[in-house]
Formats: sequence, C-alpha cells, structure tokens
Amino acid sequence: MAAAYEIDQMISAKAIAARIEALAREIEREFAGTTKLVVVGLLRGSFVFIADLVRELDLPVEVDFLEASSYGDGMESSREVRILKDLRGAIEGRDVLVVEDIVDTGFTLHHVTNLLKSRGPARMKTIALLDKPSRREVDIRADWTGFEIPDEFVVGYGIDYAQRNRNLPFIGKVRFTA
Repeated sequence: MAAAYEIDQMISAKAIAARIEALAREIEREFAGTTKLVVVGLLRGSFVFIADLVRELDLPVEVDFLEASSYGDGMESSREVRILKDLRGAIEGRDVLVVEDIVDTGFTLHHVTNLLKSRGPARMKTIALLDKPSRREVDIRADWTGFEIPDEFVVGYGIDYAQRNRNLPFIGKVRFTA
C-alpha cells in the first residue's frame, strides 16, 4: 500500500497547455514537409502529453506506443530498462518523434532511442514534458523539453505514483505525510 501523501501543484494545466502549443510550433518547423510523422509515445506516463501534443500538431501523424519500465511501483529507477510493449509498425525510413513524460536518470530514454535508431528511421527527435537534469546518470537530453524541474517526486498529467494520480490535470509535487 502506498504511503500517505499530499500533492502540491507545481505546474498548472494552463501552463502545460501553453507550453505544448509552443512546442508544437517548433516540431512543425523541424518536420515541415514530412509525409507522415510517427509519434511514438512511451507508455504509460506520456499518454496524456501525447494526446494533447498530437492535437496541436498541424502535420500528418501516425501514433504508436512503446512501453518501457525502469520503475515498477517504486520511486527510484532500477536502472534496468525492460521493453514491455513494442511498436506495432515499422519506422525504417520514416520521421519519428519519441514522446517521454519525464527524463530523470536518463536510462529509459537512452535505451529506447538506441533501440529505435537501430531500426533505421529517416529522422528521429525526442521530446519530454519534464526534465530533472540534477538526477541524470546517462548523458542524454531530449531535443525539446516542456519544463525543467528540481529533484522532486511528481505526479499528474499522466505521471503516476503506484498507478495513482495520472488523471490530475496539473503536475504536482508529492509530499509524504506522517
């Protein structure tokens, strides 16, 4: 059972929406002229972000998902990335945007980008809603980042703690109570 905790809002739903709109314009410029952009969401945490992002993109898009895990129900990365669900479609010769919820240690994004690069995409870029650079253990950064945050445990907007709080419309800091 999860410990008792409270959630303090860190990034509002309005701020997230505005940032996604700005990021979508940058992605459109980068991928202008693409015949189809394969938007790969890393499940489960990115599902809300990817839904809002693709609705803002004025590009032909195809959506696919890959599920990778290095956390389980814990608060710390195991540093061992497991692929739980692979892509349904091929990405060879295609333009790809990998969508991550949060880059923490960097192990998941590093593992996934290496895996996908080995499949020969024409171009591949990455975007993360949140970035915690103070926690980085692998030298990797997303091409686009929504928000840089301090080393806090966060939930909401698709991000969970033990499969709870994904449905919050904002990003909140978890504060454990006695």
